[in-house]
Amino acid sequence: MIFEPVLILVFLAAFLIFWSLNIIYEYQRAVVFTLGRFSQVKGPGLVIVIPLIQRKVRVDLRTQVHDVPVQEAISRDNVSIKVDAVLYFRVIDAAKAFIHVQDYFSATSKLAQTTLRSVIGKHELDQMLAERDKLNTDIQDILENQVAAWGIEVINVEVRDILLTDDMIRAIARQAEAERDRRAKIIHADAEFQAAQTLTNAATILASAAGGMQLRYLQTLSEIARENNSTVIFPMPIDIVKPFLDIVEHAAATRGSGHAVTITPPSGAA
Repeated sequence: MIFEPVLILVFLAAFLIFWSLNIIYEYQRAVVFTLGRFSQVKGPGLVIVIPLIQRKVRVDLRTQVHDVPVQEAISRDNVSIKVDAVLYFRVIDAAKAFIHVQDYFSATSKLAQTTLRSVIGKHELDQMLAERDKLNTDIQDILENQVAAWGIEVINVEVRDILLTDDMIRAIARQAEAERDRRAKIIHADAEFQAAQTLTNAATILASAAGGMQLRYLQTLSEIARENNSTVIFPMPIDIVKPFLDIVEHAAATRGSGHAVTITPPSGAA
């Protein structure tokens, strides 16, 4: 009968030891409180927590993915849009994440929603559509400054969808079409300018070379002759015709100067 109290004590001691043993995984940390006061962060591995005196809380250190719900916001240029995002973050200080904020996951989620609306209001629609990376960086920088006191690190923020109203979609489509027309007209005008400049340079070179126009004329006739045409238009360059015209004009002037013109008054005149 003497052994019964001893057996009970041994059983209680074994139970307390078994109860005090805790296995903390590699991706976890145990925040230990002794008599209500923060003691230390333990883990990973085998951790001893004294029952009734100490209390532990497991904190997950793995990267957590959170879908930020769709937020309605107004951009800097007064366009109403709906935006949602994906947030990647993890706990880097287990003690701060449990002590400084009641629910770090919920707090980070709410902060991400308000930050998303705030950043959207600072950017114009065209900038958000064209520079998505800059928008993500701005949101991440603001979140990192806010959650650093909670022992949380923001790994990445990705704006997933930017939803517009039907009227705005049609307006953007009209704007894009007008921009394409503008670019097409500019390209066409630039091509016309380059072609005119090239023709001007070619004409200058041909005019400066002796017989250049005649050679170009003969080349054109050669190209026409290769075609199976029933009718051939034979243009006569002014450079070829001009010497003959000069001869005719000179002969006419010579004849006119060699004959005197006599004017006879009508009969019966005084």
